[in-house]
Amino acid sequence: MPTYTAPVKDQVFILQDLLKIPAQDVPGYEDLDRETSEAILDEAAKLAQNVLAPLNVVGDQQGCTLENGVVRTPDGFLDAFNQMREGGWTALDCDPDYGGQGLPYVFATAVGEQFSAANMAFNMYAGLTHGAYSAIHAHGSDAQKSTYLPKMVTCEWTGTMNLTEPHCGTDLGLMRTKAVPSGDGSYKVTGQKIFISAGDHDMSDNVIHLVLAKIPGGPEGIKGVSLFIVPKFIVNEDGTPGERNTLSVGKLEEKMGIHGNSTCVMNYDEATGYLLGEEHKGMRAMFTMMNEARLGVGLQGYAQAEVAYQNALEYAKDRLQGRDVTGTKNPDGPADPLIVHPDIRRNLMDQKSFVEGARAFAYWGANMIDRAHGLNDKDADGLISLITPVIKGFLTDKGFEMATAAQQVYGGHGYIEEWGMSQFARDARIAMIYEGANGVQALDLVGRKLAQDGGKHVMAFFAMVTDFIKETKDRSDAFERDFRGPLKAASKDLQAAGMFFMQNGMKNPNAALSGSYDFMHLFGHVCLGLMWARMAVTAEDKLAEGAADTAFYETKIATGRYYMARQLPMTTTHLKRIESGADTVMALDAAQF
Repeated sequence: MPTYTAPVKDQVFILQDLLKIPAQDVPGYEDLDRETSEAILDEAAKLAQNVLAPLNVVGDQQGCTLENGVVRTPDGFLDAFNQMREGGWTALDCDPDYGGQGLPYVFATAVGEQFSAANMAFNMYAGLTHGAYSAIHAHGSDAQKSTYLPKMVTCEWTGTMNLTEPHCGTDLGLMRTKAVPSGDGSYKVTGQKIFISAGDHDMSDNVIHLVLAKIPGGPEGIKGVSLFIVPKFIVNEDGTPGERNTLSVGKLEEKMGIHGNSTCVMNYDEATGYLLGEEHKGMRAMFTMMNEARLGVGLQGYAQAEVAYQNALEYAKDRLQGRDVTGTKNPDGPADPLIVHPDIRRNLMDQKSFVEGARAFAYWGANMIDRAHGLNDKDADGLISLITPVIKGFLTDKGFEMATAAQQVYGGHGYIEEWGMSQFARDARIAMIYEGANGVQALDLVGRKLAQDGGKHVMAFFAMVTDFIKETKDRSDAFERDFRGPLKAASKDLQAAGMFFMQNGMKNPNAALSGSYDFMHLFGHVCLGLMWARMAVTAEDKLAEGAADTAFYETKIATGRYYMARQLPMTTTHLKRIESGADTVMALDAAQF
């Protein structure tokens, strides 16, 4: 059975040494010193490693079942959910006014990585609830907040988001679900929603659905969409669950992965709902959930890569196959371990360098969210808005790629279910699709985010990279060769791609949109290159200070050097594809495919 060990040491390195969390002026950061950070992450690791990870295979093999209209979760899930609740882990970064602990989002991100790597399907129950909590917290009335949030903070009640319908996915303007005013302030919601993660289960007393629907007579298309709170059980005046609402689970979807999470078809038959936010402003409220969810999905991508890498590494150390071409390394055995072979090393270094770079990137993004919320930092808010599609799209694409790379280390055993590696690949695959398929993320990045606020935020990103390059010009020749030079070249590729869009996108939009996916990946590589260059500076400085754990910092530098040499040059390939324009992409008529 696969195992998982939380990477607490690397997490603390990023939080304390790279981001220097306690030294920042964000409210709440001053209390998160190294000792406190380690203590919290160590406690989270116990739950992740000892409780959640052993249930990962159980959830995959058993899945969820629908019995008499009620969804049953796999064996052990309820007890684990109770342990998560009792430990306060669902309330980590929630508002203390509603029972939360008020820790910064960056810390919830670090804990969430552990839980997601240990058991992605299980962690989604709390993750979806947090998204619904955030939407109600941001857009709900005082009465709605007091009614729903305290129970959602503790996950006594869980939450969902209901967007997709059978005939429309990304194009939500086509939705047919309607909400008719009842005359008493509530609405009657009727329609069908599909792909509803955690849509029903037996681990909470109530499920609070956030449902997109159209009020008759409203504007056409997406401008006529509103958001509604539709609880499974109507809440009594004393705050307890009361009468069952007229909603039901039509069926459970049979999926490629995340079997332990209940993905439901939800039917609403004049179900009682309550408007959340303003009429016809549902997308604004929903995007409070969507942006948070997209960051969480990006995290899922590299978290699955992390746990797959850990197991592939152990297998490569233990499995004896062939002899090292430079000389026998295991003379007392019939063969040398896999890890002696250069191609296995390449594979593992691809995985290790991606995961550690992705972790730094995700935590940096979470730091931007904390700055935006805690300091009302508009620049940070604009920057995280810009890079959210990159975090979601690039990290999930590469996360799946690395999960399958880890599977490859096992050879044929990686394809056999008893080794567990296929689950990581199957679970990781959904992250490329839900919360906005990655092609849509790329279109959003190029079609909307680059030009947002007159291009202010992408220019700020370029300036940030340029400033770093200037600040490090006097470092060693080795740093120039291994980090600063490659980052500078990659940044120029990114700027050249942006310039191509500016020069060609207006007269031929297809020229920009045909290159959008490559641009998302180009941007992602530059972001990870920046993270690795920053981590190298941090590690070099720690070594110069005489840090005790020299092996950790030397390994960090060597891993970063690999990424800069073997992965970052992909920016040139992506630029060439972008500059080829739309002609080859659009050359065939539909009938010619």
